[in-house]
Amino acid sequence: MEYRKLGESDLEVSVITFGAWAAGGWMWGGTERSDSVKAIQASYEEGVTSIDTAPIYGQGFSEEIVGEAIKSIPRDRVQILTKYGMRWDLKKGDFGFKSENNQGEAIDVYKYAGKESIIKECEDSLRRLGTDYIDLYQIHWPDITTPIEESMEAVQTLIQQGKVRYAGVCNYDEMQMEEAMKSVDLISNQVPYSMVNRGIEEVVVPFALSHKKSIIAYSPLERGLLTGKIKPGHQFAPGDHRADLKYYQPDNIIAVNAFLEKIKPIADEKGISVGQLVLRWTVDKPGITIALAGARNAEQAVQNARALNVKLSVDEMSFINSRLDELELV
Repeated sequence: MEYRKLGESDLEVSVITFGAWAAGGWMWGGTERSDSVKAIQASYEEGVTSIDTAPIYGQGFSEEIVGEAIKSIPRDRVQILTKYGMRWDLKKGDFGFKSENNQGEAIDVYKYAGKESIIKECEDSLRRLGTDYIDLYQIHWPDITTPIEESMEAVQTLIQQGKVRYAGVCNYDEMQMEEAMKSVDLISNQVPYSMVNRGIEEVVVPFALSHKKSIIAYSPLERGLLTGKIKPGHQFAPGDHRADLKYYQPDNIIAVNAFLEKIKPIADEKGISVGQLVLRWTVDKPGITIALAGARNAEQAVQNARALNVKLSVDEMSFINSRLDELELV
């Protein structure tokens, strides 16, 4: 495993960080708690010391799973990255969307990051995680109803209280990042990035590089599509959000699989899977500090971690990028 520091902080995290969204089951067609716990523990055995979660993932379930998985590990050997600002138990702020919890009950999700809400959410997260501090506390989505200054000042208060070590944001553009930086020492921005979703390369990545902030890439495997295991006609479990995503429409699945076949010889030569090749490519891209990789069982977790066991040459990166430029999605 490789490790990198976030921003200019002393928070060192594993380049492959365990993404615990799917572990919470919510929007992924359910989950098996014991499998998720074992996945996190197997990941740790491979050197993955960092775990990214959020209260909204399973409405607390993902954080509880993370807490259970790490309770036998010395706290200073793991880095917990969690979030705030998405409420399913309070109708306040910016309405996000309608959903269902893991029990199939209807919930309304709001993006809300008022000061009192952040303080409450932090206490709830600490309890579920079974810890007394969070390494990186990130606003999950921008909340247009609350001034960024108010949200960041709340996190700064938590930092002063020792309940949070560092502040991060998620899904912020460069202007929102700049505003947040006025109120707190921001070290990272967590944004979607994958071979088929590279929009951040235009402005967000250059901004982060110029201001020495880290980019945490989420969905680098495009929720499993870039593993090559999703074939045309794939049947998703009830409640699995991927069925409605544009990347998972039949024509795009065909196009992506054709692209993966072109780069597969590089993976074969190195004795790794296509998914591992994709993860290695992701963290080698300029400005990408770490990549979140989710797993629903120990086998997937181990495979993700071992993606860092190989290196890509300049020529191999160039070949992959050239084939990517030929990929057309609808």
